[in-house]
Amino acid sequence: MSMSTPELRKLWKQYGNAHDKAFEEWEKRGFCGPANLPPFPEVLRGMTCGAQTRAGTPCLQRGIYRNGRCKLHGGLSTGPITQEGKKKSSLNWKKRKMFTVEKRTP
Repeated sequence: MSMSTPELRKLWKQYGNAHDKAFEEWEKRGFCGPANLPPFPEVLRGMTCGAQTRAGTPCLQRGIYRNGRCKLHGGLSTGPITQEGKKKSSLNWKKRKMFTVEKRTP
């Protein structure tokens, strides 16, 4: 039985949640005795990110996060949300632009 990438990512998340729950229980016991962690599913061994790259091929990165994606395809930044964050962001742009203009002048 072959599973598609979304199904594998869902299984990856379930395994991660079960692992965290077992670790928390072990921590509550004061790290005494065995950890009773769930076994790693064989179907997830060698799992890759699978996101579509610019070349149109699937990403082959193996180091993936809890969401099932690699560090390059984990998701987009939402950007600044608060007024303070937006103000800081606009100031950073101005600093960068001033630096490049100063650098170009002889």
